[in-house]
Amino acid sequence: MQPVLDYLTANQSRFLDQLCDYLRFPSVSAQPVHQPDMERCAAWAVAECERIGLRTRLLPTPGNPVILASTPRRPGCAHYLVYGHYDVQPPDPLELWTTPPFEPRLAGDNLFARGACDNKGQHFAHLKAVEAFLKTGTELPVDVTFLIEGEEEVGSDHLAPFLKEHREELACAGVVISDNGIPSLKHPALTYALRGVAAMEVKLTGPSRDLHSGLFGGSVDNPAMALCQMLGSLRDQRGRITIPGFYDDVVPLSAYERRQLKKLPFTEPQYKKLLGVKQLFGERGFTPIEQKSARPTCEINGLTSGYQGVGSKTIVPSWAIAKLTLRLVPDMKPAKIQRLVAAHLKKICPPTMRLQVDLGHGGEPYLTSPTGPQAQAAMRALSGAFGHEAVLMREGGSIPIVNDFKKILGADTLLLGLSLPDDNAHSPNEKFSLTCFRKGMAMSAMLWEELGRLS
Repeated sequence: MQPVLDYLTANQSRFLDQLCDYLRFPSVSAQPVHQPDMERCAAWAVAECERIGLRTRLLPTPGNPVILASTPRRPGCAHYLVYGHYDVQPPDPLELWTTPPFEPRLAGDNLFARGACDNKGQHFAHLKAVEAFLKTGTELPVDVTFLIEGEEEVGSDHLAPFLKEHREELACAGVVISDNGIPSLKHPALTYALRGVAAMEVKLTGPSRDLHSGLFGGSVDNPAMALCQMLGSLRDQRGRITIPGFYDDVVPLSAYERRQLKKLPFTEPQYKKLLGVKQLFGERGFTPIEQKSARPTCEINGLTSGYQGVGSKTIVPSWAIAKLTLRLVPDMKPAKIQRLVAAHLKKICPPTMRLQVDLGHGGEPYLTSPTGPQAQAAMRALSGAFGHEAVLMREGGSIPIVNDFKKILGADTLLLGLSLPDDNAHSPNEKFSLTCFRKGMAMSAMLWEELGRLS
């Protein structure tokens, strides 16, 4: 193992130069003008994987191609999949960048460029760790396949079909993804759970047209008022959702999980300052960290009715619309929650209104055992590389591909983020901590060692 770590240390400068080359490609999947750049970026990544010594293929999809780069498969050896993506977010607005987004810039301990942390830098760290094993002649304890796609930033529409088509080849003991973050350099973290989501749109219609409020107001119900009353009844003053059956399938946090989540850095004054709020709000009996990552929610994302222009227009509007999303935790099912919400809204809808509920997208929550052998192996690798005790965390958002890996390949995912909270992913002046890059490479090498001991 020591030759691997020594190789990573000795070649840091070269690795950084290579990463800068990777970042110079404006591989923006959302903008057709950058399609040639997408192709050139994929070709560069293929050549880099081949140079490392991986069997590499660029496989077509109806969209951008997928890179598969593998170490030789050995009988009886555990196989792991490493996921990454070579596409990046649009750099706009360009005027807010200190320097051009595709001209990598070093400043202190940070490398600035679009894609630096999301996601080129993070999966590149895993590539370099495998390179260290191969170039030093050190036996890699597990077999590894890299799956690097080019459509993550536009929804990964073709990834699930690709996984199904290559299910046999990609069968694995687990998936490793570094495409998220950690709280700080002193708190390396394994993300073991993600919230799911259920979206819907609610429309109330009253009169057949907007009415003069002076002539008709008081004799006809107001859809905007009625919808606000309905929405306001969906939670109580303590922040608990009032929809019958909403919490029936929620898996309670264990005492171990709550102890782990308490280790995450958090101060209420700093959090309020960050959010620009006077006071926090959330379900009683849970900490802010638990509220935002491990409890279900019902949120109004948009509310529209009546006149929106300058000045006033004295009307009773004909209709009112609200857009809702519900964040879900294990073992809540999006379709079931959508049915419960729709049924409840129908029940409380006043007879003066016509109700229309349109169901939107849904994504299931994700949970892997934080005490399982793979999770604990990952925690040991994180602690060893970063020099601080690893912690467990949940993410409040959703990463749909994680559920695709579970459903199609039957494999759990280790989410080992290497991005810091101030890395500006999706924002101007995106950056990647060089310390995270160095420690991420070491963590990846240690991870294969730890996972190899489980076989």
